[in-house]
Amino acid sequence: MQDPWVGELSEGEILSAILRELGPSAAEVGPGDDAAVLTASDGRVVATVDTLVHGPDFRLAWSSGFDLGWKAAAVNLADIAAMGARPTSLLVALAMPDATRLSFVVDLARGLRAGCEALAPGCVVEGGDLTVSDVLTVAVTALGTLEGRPAVRRSGARPGDVVAATGRLGDAARGLRLLFDRFRDAAGNPVPVDRADLTADEARELDAQLRPAPGITDGVRAALAGATAMMDLSDGLVLDAGRMAAASGVTLDLRRDALGPHPDDALSGGEDHGLLATFPATDAVPDAFQIIGVVREHGETPVLVDGAPFEGSGGWDPYRDWDSSRG
Repeated sequence: MQDPWVGELSEGEILSAILRELGPSAAEVGPGDDAAVLTASDGRVVATVDTLVHGPDFRLAWSSGFDLGWKAAAVNLADIAAMGARPTSLLVALAMPDATRLSFVVDLARGLRAGCEALAPGCVVEGGDLTVSDVLTVAVTALGTLEGRPAVRRSGARPGDVVAATGRLGDAARGLRLLFDRFRDAAGNPVPVDRADLTADEARELDAQLRPAPGITDGVRAALAGATAMMDLSDGLVLDAGRMAAASGVTLDLRRDALGPHPDDALSGGEDHGLLATFPATDAVPDAFQIIGVVREHGETPVLVDGAPFEGSGGWDPYRDWDSSRG
């Protein structure tokens, strides 16, 4: 069998194919035992988990196995970075239908490894789980270390701080819109992407959606520079800024003119996975961050744009916005 379905193989055969792609372990006890044994340099572990489900989070017509593995790593690494921590390891649970090609699973493992190597060198997959499911699902737990530093929480913003962010806000939202606008058939079903039809800007925006590359090391840099609050931008700038404002008991006033050529997408788009942070002074802001606003005293609304309340959803809420009829 050159490329068997996973339903034709044993769990051990599938696992062996995955482990060959993940590279060497950095743990005291890595993959192969009932559990991994990891070291914690300062006695604390930063932990997060994120789940990608076929339908709400990705479509197989649009994402390769490599894309999915990379994105599953990136979205979790960003959460560790948002605490001011350095990612150290991932644990990956994969639930998949019997009719999944082994080559897809191998590509997913390659994507996980490549994402870690590119975005968080030294972070590796140290364990996980396999099971069968009607819906392809990837659940990743990411672990990290603060290396003796205090965690940077979303609750520390104070009036007078500057608000700053990393990455090209809105690109991922524009990439998703591109997929829905141009890569569906007459019945609304996703079809494979033809990159030959894309402009350079469209290709960049599509990559931001399918294979995000947030600056993971910027989290530690922000912590060392004295960031007072920080979080991952996963659901939309206004929505996430509102969460930071609520946790900190302040109002964040954002500047539209600081949000690039597509400010509406920057404000309401999701899945950028850059970092939103506040700093006590402009000269404390690391180079990777762009100043986009200021922290004000708590007001009637948690987020202002150019001094006025923002009108609109401000981002993506899966319980509010997911529509299973959209293909």
